[in-house]
Amino acid sequence: MKLIISDEAFQWFKREMEVVQGKSIRFYARYGGSSPFHEAFSLGMTQDEPHDIGVETVKEGIHFYIEKDDLWFFNDHNLHVKLDVMMDELKYDYIKE
Repeated sequence: MKLIISDEAFQWFKREMEVVQGKSIRFYARYGGSSPFHEAFSLGMTQDEPHDIGVETVKEGIHFYIEKDDLWFFNDHNLHVKLDVMMDELKYDYIKE
């Protein structure tokens, strides 16, 4: 599995979440909402320190990761984090290799 952050999404994290070098953004399965694979679960995201990384991408010293315990949520798909420019919000694509 891969975690891919587009350049536009990366700039959004720096602007909206004020994330700086040395900090980490965690993507996780949260109860509530829905996803392409699981009813009653959706993708959450927060600034947090890693404990047991399953997948990680680092851009300009900022760590984006998913804990091993949350890998089930992605159903063997890569997570592509993009920016919807019109809405100025993040968009998630789940792509199987």
